[in-house]
Amino acid sequence: MMLSAKSSHPLTATSIPSPLPSNSSKENTTMNTTLHRGSRVAHDTMAALTNSYFGKNGLAKAGDETFADVLNPSTAEVIGSLSDLTEKQVDDVVRDANAAQREWYALSALDRAELIHEAGRRVRADQRLIAEILSTETGKPFKESFDEVSWAITAMDYFAEVGRHAIGTVQGPATAGQLHYTIKEPMGTAVIILPANYPIVLSMWTGAAALAAGNAIIIKPSEWATLTTLAFMRAFEVLPAGLVQCVPGTARTSSQLVSHADTHQVSFTGSVPTGRIVAKACADTFKPFIIEASGSDPFIVMPSANLDVAARGAAFAAFINGGQVCTSTEKLIVHTDIYDEFMGKFRKHIAALRVGHPLDKVDVGPMENGRELARVTRILERAIEQGAQVTLGGKRPAIADESLANGFFLEPTILEGMTRDMDIYMQEIFGPAVAVYRVSSFDEALDLANGSPFGLGANLYSADIAEIDRANQELIAGMVWINAPLLDNDAGPFGGRKMSGIGRQLGAEGLDTFRHTKFIIVDAKQSEQNFWWFPYDDSEAF
Repeated sequence: MMLSAKSSHPLTATSIPSPLPSNSSKENTTMNTTLHRGSRVAHDTMAALTNSYFGKNGLAKAGDETFADVLNPSTAEVIGSLSDLTEKQVDDVVRDANAAQREWYALSALDRAELIHEAGRRVRADQRLIAEILSTETGKPFKESFDEVSWAITAMDYFAEVGRHAIGTVQGPATAGQLHYTIKEPMGTAVIILPANYPIVLSMWTGAAALAAGNAIIIKPSEWATLTTLAFMRAFEVLPAGLVQCVPGTARTSSQLVSHADTHQVSFTGSVPTGRIVAKACADTFKPFIIEASGSDPFIVMPSANLDVAARGAAFAAFINGGQVCTSTEKLIVHTDIYDEFMGKFRKHIAALRVGHPLDKVDVGPMENGRELARVTRILERAIEQGAQVTLGGKRPAIADESLANGFFLEPTILEGMTRDMDIYMQEIFGPAVAVYRVSSFDEALDLANGSPFGLGANLYSADIAEIDRANQELIAGMVWINAPLLDNDAGPFGGRKMSGIGRQLGAEGLDTFRHTKFIIVDAKQSEQNFWWFPYDDSEAF
């Protein structure tokens, strides 16, 4: 799929090729036995990024052993490799981050905002290249990859502005003649541990907030999206050297970053078990953290819904990025009065989904890696053992292209006949499958939706104002979408309840996640405070 991992490209930031112009040449876009799909510039870029990290001096060679091959999930071909950093390199990264943070925070809020905007403009210039690498490395359809980079840019622009909007408040003093106020200060150096499904946008939902608050950031990418994350780093060369760094590595590197005495905040997105490990490590030093773990979101369809719109919305909510989204619809809850009609429409949408290489005209690509494909396959097999019926999909799709024969593909799958005593009810599928539950009342739908151990998002399609009001009040979730599935807003908080995590990204809450609040009281006149100082007045004694 790309040039050998032992490419002769020098591993420097300036060696990353420029993005293709819109009228790219035939040489760059014609498929051949080496490239198969995609542009030469993307493949050359991935070759330059292999076994590297992004530090104070740009792209550099990681000093420890290679720990993983990078596989193209569409073909299972090796397209690069990843090396761990030595412990000394990690220590140097942390030291450089703290030095850069002091320089960064010394700037005016306006200067910081302008530099974050400039980094966003540089991301925009590289958008097609980053999106192509993202699709190649993770299997995400190109349209979704391109959109993801756009969402990262809007988050950067949003936080660039709100970061300078206010840095504290003035309180009415409790004592006459004094000034009481708060100021917001950065945490210091924030560690951002990323998943593979949305490496670019999630790096900025937290990273842009941290930068706007005056912090340095160290990004620890997923091993399944490392080349993509490294390719994204070039935009941050406009910022002070060492302010934004990207450190691939194993669990050892993550542990060193999280437990390091000179890192001051951790943002983690990933699984519940790893989230627990991060939280416990942070607890040892009372280091603040934000964790976005898992979801198993419900999608309720009631008789008053526009079934044509609801069926199309549910298809999107369940299968965007092949269902590898924390807010994917995994529990489709349909009222019995409209079950047959709705499911007929829903199945047609799913049957029409085009599955294949993410750089072709497709709606669903492969799963991120073979391990995830095997995990989802086991979940489906267990559901079938417990009585679920596969009414669509459930196996490897028939793809004529022989180059994709070893890819990690799974047909979009519908499971029906579901009951809440099946294992799958308590699990996160995180793949191209949806479990459908039939209910006879809105009360039953709410109970089914809330019975999960997760509480990230929840969806309702209904035109009944009473049902809408009850859903908003009674659904146990961090976000509720009424007739508008999975939308985000940079200005609104993102996060969940129960086992879905703790803390919020985006919005004012997301910015404050990365700031200390300091309360200050000033008495300019140095007044004596006899109302409570020694010696106590005898009249106030018992």
